[in-house]
Amino acid sequence: MNDSDSTGGGTGAGMGGATTPGTTGGPDADAPQGAGADVRAAGAGAQGASAGVREAAGAGAQAEEGGVREAAGAGAQAEEGGVRAEGVGVLPEPAREIAAGYAVSGAALDLGALLWDGACLPDAQIRIPLAMLNRHGLVAGATGTGKTKTLQLIAEQLSAGGVPVFLADIKGDVSGIAAPGAPGDRVTGRAGQVGQVWEAKGFPCEFYALGGIGPGIPLRATVTSFGPVLLSKVLQLNRTQEQSLGLIFHYADAKGLELLDLKDLRAVVAFLVSDTGKAELKEIGGLSTATAGVILRSITAFEQQGAGDFFGEPEFDTAELLRQAPDGRGLVSVLELAAVQDKPQLFSTFLMWLLADLFHDLPEVGDLDRPKLVFFFDEAHLLFNGASKAFLESITQTVRLIRSKGVGVFFVTQTPRDVPAEVLAQLGNRVQHALRAFTPDDAKALRSTVKTFPNSPYDLAELLTRLGIGEAVITVLSENGAPTPVAATRLRAPQSLMGPYPAAELDAAVKGSALYGRYAQAVDRESAYEKLSAGQEAQRRAAEAEAADRAAVEEAVRGEKARGAGKAAEGAAKEDTSLVEQVVGSGMFRSLARSVGTQLGREISRSLFGTARRRR
Repeated sequence: MNDSDSTGGGTGAGMGGATTPGTTGGPDADAPQGAGADVRAAGAGAQGASAGVREAAGAGAQAEEGGVREAAGAGAQAEEGGVRAEGVGVLPEPAREIAAGYAVSGAALDLGALLWDGACLPDAQIRIPLAMLNRHGLVAGATGTGKTKTLQLIAEQLSAGGVPVFLADIKGDVSGIAAPGAPGDRVTGRAGQVGQVWEAKGFPCEFYALGGIGPGIPLRATVTSFGPVLLSKVLQLNRTQEQSLGLIFHYADAKGLELLDLKDLRAVVAFLVSDTGKAELKEIGGLSTATAGVILRSITAFEQQGAGDFFGEPEFDTAELLRQAPDGRGLVSVLELAAVQDKPQLFSTFLMWLLADLFHDLPEVGDLDRPKLVFFFDEAHLLFNGASKAFLESITQTVRLIRSKGVGVFFVTQTPRDVPAEVLAQLGNRVQHALRAFTPDDAKALRSTVKTFPNSPYDLAELLTRLGIGEAVITVLSENGAPTPVAATRLRAPQSLMGPYPAAELDAAVKGSALYGRYAQAVDRESAYEKLSAGQEAQRRAAEAEAADRAAVEEAVRGEKARGAGKAAEGAAKEDTSLVEQVVGSGMFRSLARSVGTQLGREISRSLFGTARRRR
């Protein structure tokens, strides 16, 4: 036996044609000799042949025996017994099991490619069945990890599938979904990594703005439809004050006082604590002056922040969110919030009003093959911070029941801990971007997040801190409603513009919309403020008229007294004439009596005759 150095990439072992991948720089290999065996060594390119067995070293070397061929390298293919894997070779067993969990027979959204053991596997696509989008979801992750682009990616595919989408644009960079994306090396590189055929596309959009502040069709709601629970959240009232506000709404409804804007609400509260309205309070259970004062101050401060524009008419019809474009794609409704991002309590609660209004108006439809609408609730933690028990109960009930009305809701926030457990339990689809663990609180949030996922072959505590931008840990509901395996995923690149829509084009799109003429101009019709003001003005005029009439009567009495004093000698019988009789016989009284046919005249007459009776 002669020793033969093998510094190539592979080594044949044993007889019978078995081959194994070698390691670069491995130990010397014994090469068998026998009759007819010829062994040659030629350095790095050495080849050995024996009984029809041939080894070839190097990056592209191939070994053949018995019809079995092995090829090394990134583009290698392996075939045996009809099993073939392209691009990545045969998937490792855990990766194959994960990929099988995302096999979908019907319509689905393509999110990206599986990440396993540091490699991106484009043959293992991660998908969400379209029919499962009404099972709600959560998109979470630290700032800057790619949550906004994930929203854009999902919204694009929903629109392409004919599903309307609502999303909030807090920073102004989601508006680019209306324009085709810009090709570049980064987009091309990402598309190649995840097996995506990328094509620049824009999607049909409608742009809205709260109260017309910022670019967009003005979106308003009346105070009445907003309701006391949501309004208490906006005004930051405590539980007692919230209950008192509910009494005020009840009174306004019972008396036919329309609460259209904030001045209507302020007028009703002020009336109920006035001398005239205090008696009304007893009928509705009472409202303390101190509580009313807090509510009035909160309303005033709210108006001073410019929030008065958000309430009024014409009220937005939430059915506008359910439309499709003429080409059959779902309309993407983008609420532009950049101009009011310093008022998070307001816009987050306003989003909840939109959802609650849809819940009340839409009919039950059961399970559909695709949702009627998917609603993205961005900055969701702002909605839940400081929320009252009644508010949380309302959210939980809405999320639980709106699924059967064909609406899916995705909450977007930083960690799952931002969402109450009762709401989190309703969310069947999860896209978790990277988390940071720089502080003890961060580490606690990380551990809590890991506990919310199903069992997984990944070390999630480590993985969640190592994910790059545009990567996420995903688990969704499969077509049969079961949770899919946890999958680390490199997400696809959005096809639309990943940045703000040009201002001039956005403005043109807004003013060119058929909805602009319907909602652009605010309307201030008669409501509670005008009715109460008119009543108070009538009372003021009546009081002034009564005072003037009293003065006239007193003047007439004084005149009669003066004339009576000059005729005192005419007889004692006339001294018995009552003062009232003298007044009744005066010309002033006859003039007043002619006005009795009017409402004001009747009030004055009653007042005068009553006074006379009391004096007797």
